[in-house]
Amino acid sequence: MQALKEWSIVCKALEDGKQSILLRKGGILEYKEGFEVSQKIFLLYPTLEHQAGEYVQSKYLQEFEFQKTNDGNIKETTNTINILARMEDIQEFGDDSVLSKLEKYHIWNEKYVRMRMKYNPKKPMNALLLRVYRLPESISVDVQPEWAGCKSWIDIELSKKYGKSFEDASELLEQSKPVINDEDFRRIQDNFVGIWN
Repeated sequence: MQALKEWSIVCKALEDGKQSILLRKGGILEYKEGFEVSQKIFLLYPTLEHQAGEYVQSKYLQEFEFQKTNDGNIKETTNTINILARMEDIQEFGDDSVLSKLEKYHIWNEKYVRMRMKYNPKKPMNALLLRVYRLPESISVDVQPEWAGCKSWIDIELSKKYGKSFEDASELLEQSKPVINDEDFRRIQDNFVGIWN
């Protein structure tokens, strides 16, 4: 199953319902092609790569510091996955004036999102609206060497955990619970769509 690598603090914010979008251009290994989404449903794989407190909104700094000292889920040899996401919408944009309209839907600060906009300037920024689901139970995975590096997507085999392989993740999604209730998510989705109209 595909998993999207994302900062551990962002995965926590998504799991807690404090974040509902991701802003992506792709990693260094995807520089030429840019960011691409091949599956609508995917796991979120927490990583400490590139994560830094200087790029988090001030109201989330205390949570960042707490998690940095207490994040026992990420080790050199194992990692724990708690959430699954379904992409509900994706918008490409190149106008950085949109960034301020998206600020309430993520925990990154202005310095970080502007820096990401400038990276690979010929490629557009992607805003992904995610419906995030808490897995029925956490998945502990053995970290693979090929997952290292600045790349967005990795493949994770789930057969060891669940006794069978989930090819498209829809079965796993059915067993998971959304972190934001339907009414609140509809409001977020309407607001997100309204940004582009």
